[in-house]
Formats: sequence, structure tokens, C-alpha cells
Amino acid sequence: MCKTEFGPSKVIDWPAAGNWPGWVPEAAAHYIRHVEHGLSLRQLARLSGCHPSTVLRQVRRLENRRDDPLVDAALRQLGKSTTDKAPFAKGEPMAAHSRRDCTQTDDETLDREARRILRRLTESGAVLAVVPDMEKAVVVRDTASGTTQRTAVVDTQIAEALALKEWIACKVPGRIARYHITPSGRAALSRLLAQDESGAQAGACGMAEAQAPFSAAPSAVAPPLPRKRIRYSANETPLTLLARRRDKDGARFLTDDLVSAGERLREDFEIAQMAARTTQNWDSFLTGGTQGSGPGEGPLASTEARRRVARALGDLGPGLGDVALRCCCYLEGLEVTEKRMGWSARSGKIVLRIALQRLRRFYDEVQGGDTLIG
Repeated sequence: MCKTEFGPSKVIDWPAAGNWPGWVPEAAAHYIRHVEHGLSLRQLARLSGCHPSTVLRQVRRLENRRDDPLVDAALRQLGKSTTDKAPFAKGEPMAAHSRRDCTQTDDETLDREARRILRRLTESGAVLAVVPDMEKAVVVRDTASGTTQRTAVVDTQIAEALALKEWIACKVPGRIARYHITPSGRAALSRLLAQDESGAQAGACGMAEAQAPFSAAPSAVAPPLPRKRIRYSANETPLTLLARRRDKDGARFLTDDLVSAGERLREDFEIAQMAARTTQNWDSFLTGGTQGSGPGEGPLASTEARRRVARALGDLGPGLGDVALRCCCYLEGLEVTEKRMGWSARSGKIVLRIALQRLRRFYDEVQGGDTLIG
């Protein structure tokens, strides 16, 4: 709590920025402190080191954005999280929330979920559908056949944070609000993916070299594994591109159920990557190597998703599992996969379709055909 003077003798406590997660924008903090706690624009300007007109524009802009249901919910939760702590009356306990709100989302969780959801929203025709009073929001996109396919599920409090940060914006208001990714969201996704690549390079090269003894022979140090180029920010995935193609009879090369099977594997793969061990070697599932971390490591959802990916790849086996892993999860193009696997040109799409047919049968037989993702 910080002390702020309202007059020559009146001093009250007002919530400091540390009471909120670090991802809360400064404009939202200024709005809450002005509307909920009564701080004047000049006081906020002095505390933040900017001109009062800047704070005024921030407050007016946030007020206009409250027509957005996610932004309005986020601001209400931010205001409640401070008023429940009684900034003007000490000693009162914080009121219990009916459900988890965006103020309970830390920076690491938001960045992790933003990578997953913003990637999906960069795909062609993808939107985030939000229904009031629902704890989950879903990412859906139009398929080549004109139907709608669900590709991801996210907690509503994460969606509220994304909207407040202006990474997503309401495209179609109404009972089912539809959100699309904004230019700020694309820039944030690029920044998050760049951080992942920097961390992967430091983990694969810097740490390994630092731990190698100086007296060791060069041949004793194993060369680092080549990093896979992941095209998460591509608007079109290999599956969506193939789904638009047609064979000589005019039928679509990949049907909706095959695309759904591949998207389901990819969703489990992305959820599995949320655990602490994000550099897991998934290729080991195809070669009979280690099965990854134990059942107690990482969040429960990540552990269960890792098991589902392992079972699916194990059922496909080498060859089919390789092409499914590379095209569905790593999002490698077919030409790249054909070169890596040593296959002839234009044979990868046939193998991929066979793998998706086998994967669809696996989900139907082993997991009861449940189409829920994650």
C-alpha cells in the first residue's frame, strides 16, 4: 500500500501496482484508481510521472471499451480485488469470489496460454467465441467444407486478460461474442515465440557448453540436436492446406473427421508442452526411448495430455507417427518432411492421410470417439 495525500492533513492508503499481476496495463490501473478509489487525474499523473491529459485519455478510452464484455468483466474484477481489500477501511477480509477471475492469473500462466491461443487465432477464419457466464471460451474456425471446427479451449479469465491487454478485440458482439487477434496480439505472439527460441538456443548450446569440462576431448562432447523450425505463427497449417485440395474425382483430399483428428493431436501436444519440461524429445516415443517425465511432474492437465500424445504416437508407430508428429504438431511442411524422411516427392501427403485415418480410428476405438479437445 502507498500513502497518498488528498489535502494538507488527509492521508489514505491506495492499492499499489504490486497488488495486481504484472500484466495489468498501466491504463487499467489508472482507470481503477480514478474510478474506484477517487484519485484525481493530477494525482495519478504525479505518481506515474506523466501529464494529466495522458491519464485523462487513458481513462476515457477504458470507459469507452467497457462495451466489450471481456474488458468490462476484467475491470470489474480488478476493482473488486482492491475494494474487497478495503483500501479505505483496514482489517476487513477479502470477499470470496464466485469463480476464479483474471486477477488470479500470474504472468507466467498468461504468457503460456497466450502462446497457445494466439497461435490458433492467427489461423485463417479463426475467432474466439465467448458466452456470458461461462467459465470456458473456445477458438473455432471455418473448415473447407463450410462447417465450424473447434480448435482450442481456454479459461474465461485468460480471455479477459487478453482482451484487457488489447491482444484480442470483439469482432461480432452479441449473445455469443466473437473475438479476433489484433496487430498488438500478433506482435505479442512474435515476441513470445522469439523468447522461446532464445531460451531453446541458450538451453541447447550455452548451458551444455558451460558444463563441459575444459579437459574433455572434442569427440567426447555430443553435438547438439538440430532444432526444429516450428511454424506456429503461420496462417495456414499443413492440414488446412491439404483440406482445400481435391483429388481427380473432385472429392476433398482430407475430410473434416481427418482434420479433426490431426487438430486433436496438436491440441494435446500443445497442452503437454505446458509442463515444466518443455524440451521433451517426442521422437523418443517413436523409437522406443524414454517415455518422458513421471506421472507426478507438471500440472495434471499437462501430464494427461502427454500420456494421450504418447498413446497416439505409439499406436501409429514409426513412419506414420513421424509424419503425424511433424505435420500436425511441429507444423512442418510436406516438402520438408519428405526430405527429412527420405521419401520421394509428393508421397508425403499420401502417408499423412493414412496416418490421419489410423489416428481417427484410434480416437474412435480407444477413446470412444470423444471429440472434446484437451
